[in-house]
Order: sequence, then C-alpha cells, then structure tokens
Amino acid sequence: MKVSVIIPVYNAEKYISRAVESTLQCNEVYEIILIEDQSPDNALEICKSLAGQYEKVKLFRHGDGKNHGAGESRNLGIEKATGDFLAFLDADDYYLPNRFKAESILFQNPEVEGVYGGLGVHYYSDTAKEQYYKVFGDRLTTVYQKHPPASVFPGQLGMKGSFGLFSIDTLTLRRESLLNKMDIFFKNLRIHEDSEFFFRLSYYLNLYPGFLDCPVAMRGVHDHNRITEIETRKIKPCTTKILLWKEIRNWSEGEERMPEDIKVHIRRMHQSFEIANAPLLKKGILIIKYLVCDYSLIRNGLYNINFRKLSTQIF
Repeated sequence: MKVSVIIPVYNAEKYISRAVESTLQCNEVYEIILIEDQSPDNALEICKSLAGQYEKVKLFRHGDGKNHGAGESRNLGIEKATGDFLAFLDADDYYLPNRFKAESILFQNPEVEGVYGGLGVHYYSDTAKEQYYKVFGDRLTTVYQKHPPASVFPGQLGMKGSFGLFSIDTLTLRRESLLNKMDIFFKNLRIHEDSEFFFRLSYYLNLYPGFLDCPVAMRGVHDHNRITEIETRKIKPCTTKILLWKEIRNWSEGEERMPEDIKVHIRRMHQSFEIANAPLLKKGILIIKYLVCDYSLIRNGLYNINFRKLSTQIF
C-alpha cells in the first residue's frame, strides 16, 4: 500500500509533531501532506521543521496564504496527493500502530473502495478530562456491527436503527475511486464538513468495516478543539445540524437515482431540526407548512412524521 495521509493544520502547534510522528510509524504511509491553514500560533514554523526533518512530510499552503478551513484544506491535500490510497488525520489527533493493518488486507479486493474503523479518546490534560469526560468518557467511536457497503449510507441516515459512527481519522479511501466517482469532495462548512462528506461518500463508494472493536486512532481532547465546543453547547448543535441536513437535502434532491423513501427521510430530518431550532410561534407555523406541503406523502403512508422524536436526534 502507498497511503497519502492528509493533515489540515490550524492552531495546532502543541499537537502536530505527535500527529506526524504517529503517522511515520506506519509502514504503509507513503507521504504525509500538511496543509498549513494560516494558523495564529507557531504551527507553520513547526510544520517547516517537520518537512525538513522527514522526507515523507510535504508542506503546502493555500495559494492566497489565507485561512480556508478544514474542508478546503483536505481538498487541497487530495489534489496534492500521489499515493494510491488516501487517509486523513486531524492535527490534534494521532494514529495507533495498527492503523492500516486491516486496510492492507481488505484493499487487496478491488471491490473495496474505502475502509473505516474505531476511534479512541485521549485527554491531553487532567483539566480537559475533568471538563469533557462526561461527553466522551472512554468510549470507542465506532459502527456497532459489520455492515455490507449497501447498508452504510442508509445506516448513517438513521434508517437502520442504531448504526454508530466512524471518524475522519479512521477512514481510508482508494484514491482512484474517489476521483472517478465524486466531483465534489469536502464542502466549505464551518462544522460537520466531514459528516456531510461521509453521507455522500457512502452513497457513491463501497465502504467496508475494518477494526470496529478496538481503536486505530485516537481523538485528542483539549480545551480548544471544535468538537468540544459543540458537544458542550458552546455552539448550538441544532443550528449546525440545520446547515448539515440542508446540504444533504439539496444534494439528494438532485440525485435522480436515489429512492424516493430516502429523499423523504432526508427532507424530514432537515425539517425536524428547523422546527427544533425555531421560536415557539414559528414551530407551529413550520409544522403546518410541512404538513400541507407533504400531505400526499402522509396520505400514502410514506411520511410518518414524529417531529418531537426527530428533533432530539443528533447525528
């Protein structure tokens, strides 16, 4: 295997060295692509030092030298990658030695276009653990059982019961499949750009499970990563979910081959988060609006609305 690992770097001077060194321990890694995204700290200088120290490490920045966010930084990394396979790592996370062990076997099958696995948790300080343990605990972020590729997309949508989650850090893709089957990679969303990518990715590519019962990478939890701000309600989760599901809805409505029941489910999820985030009076107006607009679906039994239940679901 020749794996290109893409790492967007922003405000990560404390963590990027560990991320890179954890990647270098994997023999399957062909190159490490750092996309420095106009960090306000000393991350650029550390990236330059790493690129000078290790032959496999390559450093790039956006053409205008400005901050573009994680999604566009990963897109630039995909453009620069030359390996046969693509993997991703957030700059404050790190790989474990078994990161590509399942992948090295699974990708021998040409039908396998992507592999996902389990993600563990590492607290960078006692303060971070004290503050965020109630959010993450010591739980493994994983898909709960092995599913065939055709079940991954509806599973992520919540159409197959309790499915679980996989992470950008544990995803490995066949580069040729990604480039041939998807025109748009990561979108420029402030939050959930990876989740939006996962939805579309699992629709177009055949994704297979790797190690699900043990971690292949670790999520680094500290005081300033974005996910902790969402999980602890510093950023209102319903607001970000509306934007996520709006993107998924817009995409799905343009997919002629997508089954109608899946489109209906996606539209329902988007509407449920809109209602959950609306003031009380507007909630009633939205419910009436959606009931009227989708009356034919309700009448035909295709649209079983339970807004109260849906509004509590967080992907």
